[in-house]
Amino acid sequence: MNTLAFISLIITTLLILLLFIFIDKTKTKSQMKKAFSFAIICLMICCIGVLLQITFCSISDISPIYFDYFVYIGTCFLPVAFLFIALIFAKTKIKFTKKYSLLFIIPTLSIILLWTNDFHHLFFINYSININEMVYGKYYFIHTLYTLLLYSVSILILIKYSIKNSGFFSRQALLITIGCSIPLIINLLGTFGLVKISIYVTPITFAFAILFIAFAIFKFDFLKVTPIALQRIVDRISDSYIVLNEDMIITDFNQTLLDTFKLSSSEIRNVNILDVLKKFTELNIDVEVLIAAINKTKIDDSTVTFEKHWASINKYFHIEINSIKNKNSFLGTLVLLKDVTQHNLDMQTIKENQEILIEKERLASLGQMIGGIAHNLKTPIMSISGAAEGISDLVTEYRNSVGDPEVTIEDHHAIADDMDEWITKIRTHLSYMSDIITAVKGQAVAFSDNTFNGFTIEELVKYVDILMKHELKNSLVTLNTSINLDKNTSVNGNINSLVQVINNIISNAIQAYNGEPNKEINFTLSQRNNNLIISVQDFAGGLPDKVQEKLFKEMVTTKGKNGTGLGLFMSYSNIKAHFNGNMRYETKKGEGTTFYIEIPLTAK
Repeated sequence: MNTLAFISLIITTLLILLLFIFIDKTKTKSQMKKAFSFAIICLMICCIGVLLQITFCSISDISPIYFDYFVYIGTCFLPVAFLFIALIFAKTKIKFTKKYSLLFIIPTLSIILLWTNDFHHLFFINYSININEMVYGKYYFIHTLYTLLLYSVSILILIKYSIKNSGFFSRQALLITIGCSIPLIINLLGTFGLVKISIYVTPITFAFAILFIAFAIFKFDFLKVTPIALQRIVDRISDSYIVLNEDMIITDFNQTLLDTFKLSSSEIRNVNILDVLKKFTELNIDVEVLIAAINKTKIDDSTVTFEKHWASINKYFHIEINSIKNKNSFLGTLVLLKDVTQHNLDMQTIKENQEILIEKERLASLGQMIGGIAHNLKTPIMSISGAAEGISDLVTEYRNSVGDPEVTIEDHHAIADDMDEWITKIRTHLSYMSDIITAVKGQAVAFSDNTFNGFTIEELVKYVDILMKHELKNSLVTLNTSINLDKNTSVNGNINSLVQVINNIISNAIQAYNGEPNKEINFTLSQRNNNLIISVQDFAGGLPDKVQEKLFKEMVTTKGKNGTGLGLFMSYSNIKAHFNGNMRYETKKGEGTTFYIEIPLTAK
């Protein structure tokens, strides 16, 4: 039995030593690896102590218990190391506080009582290398209960999180479960006398446990921030990510990153991010900016974002840098690269299409105004033409009167008065034509004119009347204008932009009647709390629900193919941007709709 145990212990010790060397040579020194190193050292103490016990007890009369004085240094602290492995496995990283130091009290007390066992026999009453022949002291049960408690808690944590991370039937969960079960089951069977085993079995079983758990964790990359099951998910998402540890070593990434930048796992795994950037210069990242961003996220938990275009792959990225923390304990840095290439292309297309629609709306408005110009100028031109004929007749009459003795001075004055009357009419019509030209010219450049000059309420109403007169007359719709404030009240802004907004609302109201004649629209101007309130009310039946949901938020029209939907969308933006005002509406089905424009006033 001793020969077999001796050979088994030698093999176990060599395996444990190789595992220790492997962990020690890895580049990253994470908490998990430190916890494993602690456990392996404890286990090596046990194995070496038992090997010495087997060797010297067979050739000398030294009591085996004295070798256990050395063995129990590892035996007592191994459960604590085991618990730390489980906690770090569950939380990735823990902050060592005073509460963790309490775990070392009973192991330390156990060693002291064992070393002084000859004086009180609280640990062993009768010591034997065969577990079922031992007679235990009172304290031994406290030591055993504490050891079993730590192992049980550790095993539950390991099994729970291995199943949670990778699934119940995964290889990781299976390995950890088997590794944890071996020493627990064998030692329980030996303690209760169900199986005859020696004390040499204990370090061997724990060695197997450590090997199984180490294989599960290190082989299947359980030390990464992202568990295996989650890794399969993140490999399928469209965004790339990198996880850096405290030393800026790349500890994790997804397949999307490798595919996007044409990289291999071996090129970046466990490599410093700065070395990667030096090697792949085409990535063109400012190293100092990156380091500053990472340090900033560590300090204040902020998110640093910026846009980056990589010409080598012709892609645009929105980059976010965040710190990864667990209860204020820094675990690493997450660099998320969101591919916004398609978004940027879509926005560019939308902008181009929007410019086309705006130009289309502008040309439609100009076309409508041209029809109004033709009508509005036709009447004064005909009147001026009639006045010219009247003056021409008076000139002929005056020439014929020259030298006629029957024509009196009063007759000459009468002819001059008639000429003055016709000239006055011509001036009135010319003034009206000038107003039309001014109003039309202002509307023609309203889309590009950003001039902010003051204007009066009277001027505003006159421009609206001139430009809408033709459309109202053709539609047989009456515009009832009510001015409930001083006509000389001044408004800051571009009059042409405001006229365009009002005319658009009135045009919509006209079209809402669908060609029905003899309808009315109320156009009201009033003042409330130093605000100009402009309302345009129709009685056409109200707005559909689908239109109300989108009104002012996006381009929407009730005119089908005959409308662009830009009118109210642009009007709302115009009032907000150019007048610091607001637009709203009230509508009732079957009754009609009222649009309100509110603009801050500056009184003259």
